Amino acid sequence: MTGLARTSADLDPRRRRILYRCWHRGIREMDLVFGSFAEAEIGRLSDAELDEFEAIMGEDDHDLHAWITGAKPLPEHLRTPLFARVAAYTPDFDPVTKASLEARLGNTR
Repeated sequence: MTGLARTSADLDPRRRRILYRCWHRGIREMDLVFGSFAEAEIGRLSDAELDEFEAIMGEDDHDLHAWITGAKPLPEHLRTPLFARVAAYTPDFDPVTKASLEARLGNTR
């Protein structure tokens, strides 16, 4: 996914704002994680979950990336079911290289 695919027409203003913020974080990897999660879940989140989600979104993107990819241990305050749901939307963060493309295409020259 490369950007917003869900319409926000049926969302209340708070959810629209959150959805927009998810796709405009500043680090593309976090756009993909948060944007994908929000597109799938934003309409079903309770007010309490929205509060928690906004608190998660308030964390530094570099820290979030490290926690989601496992590069740094997850702090206790983020060990919640909602954070686990967000982190489950982690796309493939492996860098694209000539070798990885050749492997995907079956070229073994």
